[in-house]
Amino acid sequence: MAFCDLQPTIQWMQTPGSILNCPPGLEYLTQVNQLLVCQRFDLLEVLSHFETNKTYDVMDNQGQRIYFAEEKSNCFLRHFCGPSRPFTMTIYDNRGCDVITMHKALRWSCCWSNCCLQKLKVEAPPGEIIGYVYQYYHPFLPMFKIKNEKKEDVMKIRGPCVLSSCLKEQNFNLLSLDEEIVIGKISKQWAGFMRELFTNADKFGIQFPFDLDVKVKALMLGASFLVWTTCILNFGHKNHPERLCQRLLAIKFATPQQD
Repeated sequence: MAFCDLQPTIQWMQTPGSILNCPPGLEYLTQVNQLLVCQRFDLLEVLSHFETNKTYDVMDNQGQRIYFAEEKSNCFLRHFCGPSRPFTMTIYDNRGCDVITMHKALRWSCCWSNCCLQKLKVEAPPGEIIGYVYQYYHPFLPMFKIKNEKKEDVMKIRGPCVLSSCLKEQNFNLLSLDEEIVIGKISKQWAGFMRELFTNADKFGIQFPFDLDVKVKALMLGASFLVWTTCILNFGHKNHPERLCQRLLAIKFATPQQD
């Protein structure tokens, strides 16, 4: 989807002035403490069930568009790997300038195996790394760490014990490193029964303090894409390893056994 094809009915947030020590394009984030990320409806995907590149509107709590996000990924890997696919997510401002770039590697989503743990690199502006989001092993919970550009731990993200793409709302809490203080959260918003039934469209909210470092806010935006592809969408995808195993077992038991 071209940037010029965006819906003109959604009002853009007014462009703020430049701010000292703030990466260009992230000035918008200094004025908000909430973000709403809405996946754009794709008729082709609904009619054909063919996995397409995702696009998103990133809005404030007043419904004003702050950014437009566009995924770029390989067609073959989109179809066969689903949410586990590698991708580059580019975030554009109201002038069409790319202000944030996120890179996710190809790894199966499984928090019980160290070789499958997910990671995301975030650049703002593109080419300048501001930090990373790393999944790390926990026996019961989906857990992530937000790291700065030096890969030093900054904060943690802890998800719920029960994960399902069918639940109306699920929260991933942003925590201090000692896990004692809840600083913010990423929440899955229910899109409605019919939309959930026929599409994989997502709608999730992000909350954080006004005075949180602008780079950490950008990393939380990146984390929101990572945790939902890793922990929610993958469990419902037809090519998730768990689903593949279930289908293979079903075929085995449905096939008449030879004596």
